[in-house]
Amino acid sequence: MNEDALPSPELVEGSKGPAALAAALIRARSVTPKDEGALEIVAERLERLGFTCHRLLFGGGDGDPIRNLYARRGRGRPNLCFAGHTDVVPSGEPGSWRFDPFEGSMREGALCGRGAVDMKGAIAAFVAAAERFLDQAGERFSGSLSLLLTGDEEGEAKDGTKKVLEWLEARGERLDACLVGEPTSETRLGDMIKIGRRGSLTARLTVFGVQGHTAYPDLAENAAHRLVRMLGALLEKELDQGSEHFPPSTLQISTIDIGNPASNIIPAKAKAVFNIRFNDLWRGEALERALRAQLDAEGGRYTLDVSVSGESFLSPRGPLVETLAAAIRQVTGVTPRLGTTGGTSDARFIHSYCPVVEFGLVGKLMHKVDEAVPLAELEALAEIYRAFLALYFAGDTRKR
Repeated sequence: MNEDALPSPELVEGSKGPAALAAALIRARSVTPKDEGALEIVAERLERLGFTCHRLLFGGGDGDPIRNLYARRGRGRPNLCFAGHTDVVPSGEPGSWRFDPFEGSMREGALCGRGAVDMKGAIAAFVAAAERFLDQAGERFSGSLSLLLTGDEEGEAKDGTKKVLEWLEARGERLDACLVGEPTSETRLGDMIKIGRRGSLTARLTVFGVQGHTAYPDLAENAAHRLVRMLGALLEKELDQGSEHFPPSTLQISTIDIGNPASNIIPAKAKAVFNIRFNDLWRGEALERALRAQLDAEGGRYTLDVSVSGESFLSPRGPLVETLAAAIRQVTGVTPRLGTTGGTSDARFIHSYCPVVEFGLVGKLMHKVDEAVPLAELEALAEIYRAFLALYFAGDTRKR
């Protein structure tokens, strides 16, 4: 191993900074939906801080159950929750990284490895922030601090945050506000807070025709031609022009599959999958009706299977957002923009239970080869989270 790949002094076990915990989490190869001990690493650290940890298993019908963690310190109100995930996407082709993606090493002042940005770094930063805040607050702290962590965010997301929220509701436990640690910053730490997310609709379109010889098109009906016309009509029609807080809704074709074994056969069936990221001018059901009406106008037999993984939502500007923005300015001097760009996150489940806002590291390297986060940025994030906790509980934003 090269000397510059060795862990730095900041990564020594027992350090109270975020880097040591983030490195330990990276070394847990928690490629979704596997956990590989990642949540237990966090639970052990939180239990030393006085948190009560609930290790929750959901699902498992088609394999191992999904591991989740809900930890809480305090019984009073408000209950401020930090939400995140320890599962990560695969590292990709072997040998494509400049370093071992699961070693948690340091190079050129950065912590390197899969999940450093999305989002093991943010989890470690929040734990460090909680420790500092609780040390400062001491016995004066009368509220509750909680963490909701899942191993099922990068995957199907059906046995993770959604199930934990249902479990909390069933036991009468309430979240008053939630901060999700997704990497929302764009070019520098603090430049964007996410106050909402677009919805996501996936459609699987199958078009039917009549098989025949390519030399006799009058005796057949080409399903591929009809599919192309249908997709063309969908692409040409503008869904909307955007709204106050959201960009225009977009349709992207993911795949077109015909599976034709010979070049002289007119296909009887053609398939395509497309995804629409839609803003708050739409609901999933209304968007599906509009799609079916447009496809019906093209004529012919087809089937359309639609799934909506999340509706669009918006957290209106208010005390929670303002408190987080104030913490960012306090630590970095940056005034964050309020955005709704990007993909979906588990905030799509949380917003139905309490006000939610998202903020975390710069996302340029998330899901990419050579994922890494500067140690200075990781430490700054921990300080922003600490300042946010201090401002939130000092003002008890429910009363503003």
